[in-house]
Amino acid sequence: MRIEEDCIGKLSVEDDALYGIHTLRAVTNFPISAERLNPLIIQSLIQIKKAAAQVNHVAGTLTTEKQRAIVAACNDLLLGQHADSFIVPAIQGGAGTSANMNVNEVIANLAMRQTPHLALSPNDDVNQSQSTNDTFPTAGKMALLIQLPGLLRAVAQLVQTLQVKATTYQDAIKVGRTQLQDAVPTTYGRSFSAYHHLFKRDLTRLQVAGKALRSVNLGGTAIGTGVNATPYYQQHILTVLNQNTGLTLQTAPDLIDATQNCDAFVEFSSAMKTLAVNLSKFSNDLRLLASGPQAGLAELNLPARQAGSSIMPGKVNPVIPEVVNQVAFEVMGHDTTVTMAAEAGQLELNAFEPIMLRDLLASEHDLQQALMTLVRHCLRDLTVNTATCATAVEQSAITATVLTPYLGYMATTKLIQRALANHQSVKARLLQEKLLPSALINDLFTPAHLLAPRQNGTQVQQA
Repeated sequence: MRIEEDCIGKLSVEDDALYGIHTLRAVTNFPISAERLNPLIIQSLIQIKKAAAQVNHVAGTLTTEKQRAIVAACNDLLLGQHADSFIVPAIQGGAGTSANMNVNEVIANLAMRQTPHLALSPNDDVNQSQSTNDTFPTAGKMALLIQLPGLLRAVAQLVQTLQVKATTYQDAIKVGRTQLQDAVPTTYGRSFSAYHHLFKRDLTRLQVAGKALRSVNLGGTAIGTGVNATPYYQQHILTVLNQNTGLTLQTAPDLIDATQNCDAFVEFSSAMKTLAVNLSKFSNDLRLLASGPQAGLAELNLPARQAGSSIMPGKVNPVIPEVVNQVAFEVMGHDTTVTMAAEAGQLELNAFEPIMLRDLLASEHDLQQALMTLVRHCLRDLTVNTATCATAVEQSAITATVLTPYLGYMATTKLIQRALANHQSVKARLLQEKLLPSALINDLFTPAHLLAPRQNGTQVQQA
């Protein structure tokens, strides 16, 4: 055991542990769950430490030997070595200080293990020119940006798949429904096209919100004033970090603003929440339209993925839309957490970024997986029962809506009532009563008239 000391006191640390006293205090203080800090945040923090060492060396505030030792340690860690040394909880107090110090301690101790004669300080050397208050939010934004392309690709695949379905079923007529009651006819081509445009807007929202994540406060140190950072460091840290990572981070116009305000996180969370809301509504529609198959709407055939009951033989449930619904509920809850955490920030710093980043990264990851699951295991092989849909249109009394320009609203209402009372279709009743010429009646009940605006200015017949 080795003894380490901080402002609180002394603590025993295992001799072979790469972490130190700050990390151990966090493990003891925050026993909230077994969930540890997201690996992408750790990776991003390591990248920041590596870039900082390179820039501080050129600035003349870090020796060549220390710079080489820190960079070498960072490179090993970025290859996945010693991942078990990052043990701080995902949910933690201290605005991310525990996360930052866990990384600082591991880098310093690994560097000294690799260069035994060298003395390195987690604070003075590895954390030089930095504060948790600029490194942690920057690392969080980096982590979100690393995951973002996968989410965007998943949304784009959904958009493309819906466009294909819209083309495939462009002429498949169906009964429209408002408030779960029959409405005028439409087609599945139009329905799928509407979903296509819905998620295309989600894609745009995510792209716009993602751009805001590129603005970071790195170089602002504690509260955005840049205390303890050299001008050279402030001017070059993002250049080196971007070169090392391939990201396109930009210095925020106002570092004090960027240090204390978290509206970029709220905006990104909101874009994901909107996507989740739309996914849940879409999943609800899929489950409703596929309901049955004998005693429901049965307009859609969802691919059978697994047996649906432990007691009812042959039952198959819409498990893919169901799991997407649940991810959507999770994301909406995460958005509430992010909203409240951002609002709870005080004065020059928001102390609640750990829970914000934990939930944002979880939402981003789970949405991507849910979208891929929905497309691969449900939508691609989804089919429409076109015959069932066409029969429903034929039998639906609401098709009489096309008669109101000729008969008027009340006369058409009474015609519908007579047809329903005699168990007839509206068309059959209309032909029987000879209220309009048969040729016109047959023409009005074709898809061309049922699905499109009026073609003439016919006046309502007066009773």
